[in-house]
Amino acid sequence: MSDVLERPAAAPLDDGQLKVVGTRPVRPDGAEKVTGKAMYGADLALPGQLVGKIKRSPHPHARIVSIDTRRARALPGVKAVVTAADFPDLASEEYEAGESASNLRDLSLNVMARDKALYDGHAVAAVAATSSAIADEALELITVEYEVLPHVTDVEASMASDAPVLHAHLFTQGLAEKPSAPSNIAKRNEIKRGDLEAGFAEADVVVEGRYTTAAVHQGYIEPHACVASFGADGQCQVWSSSQGQFMIRTYCAKILALESSDIRVTPAEIGGGFGGKTTVYLEPVALALSRQCGHPVKMVMTRDEVFRATGPTSGAVVEVKLGAKSDGTLIAADVVLKYQAGAFPGSPVGAGSMTALACYDIPNFSIVGYDVVTNTPKVAAYRAPGAPISAFGVESAVDDMALKLGMDPIALREKNAVRDGVKASYGPTYRNIGYVETLEAIKTHPHYAAPLGPNQGRGVAVGFWFNVGGESTAAVNLNEDGTAVVISGNPDIGGSRASMAMMAAEVLGLPVEKVRPIVADTASIGFSMLTGGSRTTFATGMAVTQAAQKVVEDLKRRAAMLMDVAVDEVEFVNGAAVCRDPAKASLTVAELAAKAAQTGGPIGAQVSLNAQGAGPGFGVHVCDVEVDPETGHVTVLRYTAAQDVGKAIHPSYVEGQVQGGVAQGVGWALNEEYIFDRSGRMENPGFLDYRVPVASDLPMIDAVLVEVANPRHPFGAKGVGEVPIVPPLAAVANAVRGAIGRRLTDLPLSPPKIRAAIDAG
Repeated sequence: MSDVLERPAAAPLDDGQLKVVGTRPVRPDGAEKVTGKAMYGADLALPGQLVGKIKRSPHPHARIVSIDTRRARALPGVKAVVTAADFPDLASEEYEAGESASNLRDLSLNVMARDKALYDGHAVAAVAATSSAIADEALELITVEYEVLPHVTDVEASMASDAPVLHAHLFTQGLAEKPSAPSNIAKRNEIKRGDLEAGFAEADVVVEGRYTTAAVHQGYIEPHACVASFGADGQCQVWSSSQGQFMIRTYCAKILALESSDIRVTPAEIGGGFGGKTTVYLEPVALALSRQCGHPVKMVMTRDEVFRATGPTSGAVVEVKLGAKSDGTLIAADVVLKYQAGAFPGSPVGAGSMTALACYDIPNFSIVGYDVVTNTPKVAAYRAPGAPISAFGVESAVDDMALKLGMDPIALREKNAVRDGVKASYGPTYRNIGYVETLEAIKTHPHYAAPLGPNQGRGVAVGFWFNVGGESTAAVNLNEDGTAVVISGNPDIGGSRASMAMMAAEVLGLPVEKVRPIVADTASIGFSMLTGGSRTTFATGMAVTQAAQKVVEDLKRRAAMLMDVAVDEVEFVNGAAVCRDPAKASLTVAELAAKAAQTGGPIGAQVSLNAQGAGPGFGVHVCDVEVDPETGHVTVLRYTAAQDVGKAIHPSYVEGQVQGGVAQGVGWALNEEYIFDRSGRMENPGFLDYRVPVASDLPMIDAVLVEVANPRHPFGAKGVGEVPIVPPLAAVANAVRGAIGRRLTDLPLSPPKIRAAIDAG
């Protein structure tokens, strides 16, 4: 279910002229997926293919004394065995690849442990064999001698001065002076403005809270999978389920000391990623095995491996102190964020800091973030990385402030809302944002005025994500029959095939069914950043649109040639070249394509760009819950999410993004968490014990699409995929507070915690 609220757009093409953008065509990849014909990461089978598997550490922190692979190598059917000795020892180097920088040495050591295993599940060796059974037996025959070391899995325990140190070379960055001793605190960052002490002195009301979240996994249905083939001539091919084939190519080249030009990566369909497939785990290992034996190697993770050895997002502690005047004006905010990075530095605490107060115009604030290593899997991106965690703390505190002031929670947020011209807490000045409109959309929605029953509560929360642009390449080619092919370099994880085809069709004046979108391999299209950060429809869509516009200009030139008139006498209207002289017959795209050989040859264009000006996104959510006082079980009764989406290119896909983000956020709030035993091993590495929401756990989620166009995009698009997961943690927690009359600050809000709070009064 969806409502669309529109405001006049600043986009170059007026909504009244649009024929394709904003409609709901059938998805171009739908038939293959529902019939089972789509090729996912584990579907490819090559001649002579071997099975690759990884031996993993059973200890969360242990020095690797020795690895003996002789018995495994001697086993019939085993064709290759690799350890860290088969990978180059890389120097520490920050490398930009996609949304954020990665340290190449850390990335390599996460792919294959060298001196120490740093978490339960850390890879220590790998084999390739002729069957799965032989590979399993070979793993058992590899003998690893460990010196078990003290471990730490809790973020604050890891920050303590007496905590076991994971990395002797790690000294806290961001301090005034370099510390004299190594620490598990990899980095401290700070954002501040105004005079915090004076702000709190001026406040009439102050609220404080300490909030915690557990590590949670992205929960994609498809586990990591790849096939790698190292050719005798040094040319390599990789088929992989990922969010970026160019990212896979770059990281494999760096980790294995190969030339990027010698690696060709073909993207498979992706059965979910949500940020968790923006890095590498299997691909370099499969290539190393294939290089050793000369056979293609397929590797597919088990679900246990996905949980134990790939990146969840951070568990965290959030401390918030807010000060306000009696009329509700927020004048001071002090926020401290402590995020787990996992075994290597690189938590999303930077983004958490930048988004924490991004919805509020507060004159005096301090936001301090800590990036902390722990003996847990290295974290990976998860949909608006870092933002849901900081929003949980801030939005819970804002809700308590509204309660203390006796104000409506939306009225408090409206009073302090950022608007066009306001300087964001993280630096830039906002332009063309629709945050106030989303607040208004929820305030006037029937949901917000609906009555509540016994043991029921309603929660409101807001959220923000920057959205990004970046490097993209796209090509548009016309076929001889006048249909078009759109080629891009971004895996489709949220409907980008449809949006690319629709934008090209709009420019070319073709029915969208006449445009075929293709996601190409790294040898068939120019470089594109990975699919993430809600960038693809904005950035790659901009490249597609510009390429299509180049094709239109070429069609006008060719039409002028055939009409024997000047080019400026020809216009392009509704898929046809039309001469200002009515005596000249117009020429359709199909007619021009059929005569391409007479006018210069094939018709097509390619555009590469570094897109700037991605419009930030805001969302406002309202959630109703009912709490069973006997069991503490929470039922989500109703959920409405309003979001500034710029222009919904394909509204059904946008609604799906909103609904999916809400579903994941509800799971994060109520059920999901990594549970470690005293020995540091994960106790729930499977969907039986790590419980994600299923259909029966959720109501119909009403998506309200607020369209405040982004003038930097030809159709006004803004990214939409990240914002929906930011508000739900706090919206659910605020609703539970309303239902039981008591604030719970530790996620997930499991029945035992809620029942304990009820019992406590």
